[in-house]
Amino acid sequence: MNASDRTPADLLRSALAADPARPLVTFYDDATGERVELSVATFANWVAKTANLIQGELSAGPGDRVALLLPAHWQTAVWLLACSSVGVTVELGGDPAGADVVVAGPETLEAGLACSGERIALSLAPLGRRFPAAPAGYADYAVEVPSQGDRFAPFVPVDPDAPALVVGGTERSGVQLVEQARVDAAALGLAPGSRLLSGLGYGDWTGVSTGLYAPLAADASVVLCRNLDRLAPEAFEKRVESERVTDTAS
Repeated sequence: MNASDRTPADLLRSALAADPARPLVTFYDDATGERVELSVATFANWVAKTANLIQGELSAGPGDRVALLLPAHWQTAVWLLACSSVGVTVELGGDPAGADVVVAGPETLEAGLACSGERIALSLAPLGRRFPAAPAGYADYAVEVPSQGDRFAPFVPVDPDAPALVVGGTERSGVQLVEQARVDAAALGLAPGSRLLSGLGYGDWTGVSTGLYAPLAADASVVLCRNLDRLAPEAFEKRVESERVTDTAS
């Protein structure tokens, strides 16, 4: 963590410079049995490709709004950091009708059609698989993102004081988001090398901070668990041990 970091994208760049090989996000879906572990370098590569998609293919930039209709998932985390990299405002669970771009999962495709702008669909299937056929009215993220560049540079510098994230009805700039993430990390007792297991959703600030921003701000990592309620208590304890979890929030 660098004291001069003022946006989530800055935090990711600092993490990449410090230790690109360490785990950043380990994702479980206990409905499908999926497990994915992304190092800082791998996560940053996904972010760069997605940011290039947002800026180049979707023609979105500062002042535009992206409605992110996705659950807590490693690909949602990628989109949050990619939007920060471009400088667009991302709204978790935002109104598609008022958005320039909508990003939807299988359960929110119908709602996302209210967006008159660009629409991207994510299958959220294990290994980031594509849909058998792109949903009507959408481009398939898994088809569009692989060909994007591995390095990203915004067309215009990102303003840290511009709106960056709207969640739970509260808007935060990049600076405000980073500052609050640091406060949350301290409250959670996170330190460099901590492994925080979170079963919280991304529907409010507590969930998205615990499940992404606070660990990132503390040079820690997150074990992000979807459908954690399906996991038996003994299996939960085994996961805590095998993943070397130091803190939990569920």
